Amino acid sequence: MQLVGQRGPLIGMGQLFVQLLNNEGPRSLYLGLSPALTRSVLYGGLRLGLYEPSKYASDLVFGSTNIFVKIGSGAISGAVATALTNPVEVLKVRLQMNPNSTRGPIKEMSKIVSEEGLKALWKGVGPAMARAGALTASQLATYDEAKQVLVKWTPLEEGFPLHLISSTVAGVVSTLMTTPIDMVKTRLMLQRESKRAGSYKSGLHCAYQVIRTEGPLALYKGGLAIFARLGPQTTITFIVCEKLRQLAGLNAI
Repeated sequence: MQLVGQRGPLIGMGQLFVQLLNNEGPRSLYLGLSPALTRSVLYGGLRLGLYEPSKYASDLVFGSTNIFVKIGSGAISGAVATALTNPVEVLKVRLQMNPNSTRGPIKEMSKIVSEEGLKALWKGVGPAMARAGALTASQLATYDEAKQVLVKWTPLEEGFPLHLISSTVAGVVSTLMTTPIDMVKTRLMLQRESKRAGSYKSGLHCAYQVIRTEGPLALYKGGLAIFARLGPQTTITFIVCEKLRQLAGLNAI
């Protein structure tokens, strides 16, 4: 959200972290935690849970589970999961942009609906679905394919080292793929709440305006912060998921 409509040097993640602590206190780092946790359970469960059935259905239809089928299965899983959980994401972003608000998540959601209408809860759903589709496709397809390549060309076998390396690769690829979409999605979700967010007609219009006024690299604003969250999250997600699948008697991804 820095330098909206302007070009110039950005404050780095470390300096911004210190500013938040000094100006708003440690609590500011956890603004929007309740909706974030709610969304993690619903969105995370749906996108991971739908991947295998999607891949299985594609195998029945096309007789193949190549890289393109994996990408398609991941994209469908992520898009469907986001379409269902977008209101919680809007709520999380709004709470993060209102550090002085005394309203809880329920009152904040009621305020959004009463002032902006029910449709406001699905603001930015297009870019959000595109972002989730790209994220899930890049994460799951990269992880799935990386595992196969490592098993084939290295001494690694099914287990923790294989899961760790494959998930790290997936975290890097998914960050590169989704950072621009994530930035556009955030701008759209904050249009009414923050005057600095600008006025955009669609995701494409937002991306065009950002490139025109702030430069192409502006699409990667917050990229390091996103990787700092998404990298470890991807690694932990896949390692835990593989372990749970093993305990449940299911095959590895």
